[in-house]
Amino acid sequence: MHLVCQRCKKARATVHITDTFPQKREWHLCEECAGEEGIIRKQEDEAFLEKTQSTTALLQEFLKHKSAGSKLDNVTCEHCGITFREFKQQGLLGCPQDYTTFREMLTALVERAHEGATQHVGKVPVRADTTTQKRLTLTRLRRELQEALKCENYELAARVRDQISELESV
Repeated sequence: MHLVCQRCKKARATVHITDTFPQKREWHLCEECAGEEGIIRKQEDEAFLEKTQSTTALLQEFLKHKSAGSKLDNVTCEHCGITFREFKQQGLLGCPQDYTTFREMLTALVERAHEGATQHVGKVPVRADTTTQKRLTLTRLRRELQEALKCENYELAARVRDQISELESV
């Protein structure tokens, strides 16, 4: 089943965006409407596709060398049936349940790849306007504030709170 563009209501939606702040919202747009909204550009799409393909190849090489012959290779997702060995070969997970099934192996993989970091904070597209960049920065800072308070790190929480206040006043 293909989704129809939520903007023009005519073309097939090929661009899918999920915004989680302040509440979860999903957008499904066709390529033309996404371009008109400033979300994508044709030349950037080609460059992104090239980069994605090379990133997948790099991930596959990394997986082959870092976890060759692991006893965990035969761990299988009960939902989609993919094994960790298949993930290593393809560089793609089969379903959302795989993140839970392969959590131990994926966490170790992410830690090695990111020098101990286990949380991806993402990037803002270069083409994003200042309002989008500000909103994303505020979202990240609010998460950091919640985490600092949860860990009772009040000095960090105060610094983050001040950053939020400064950004909101601009």
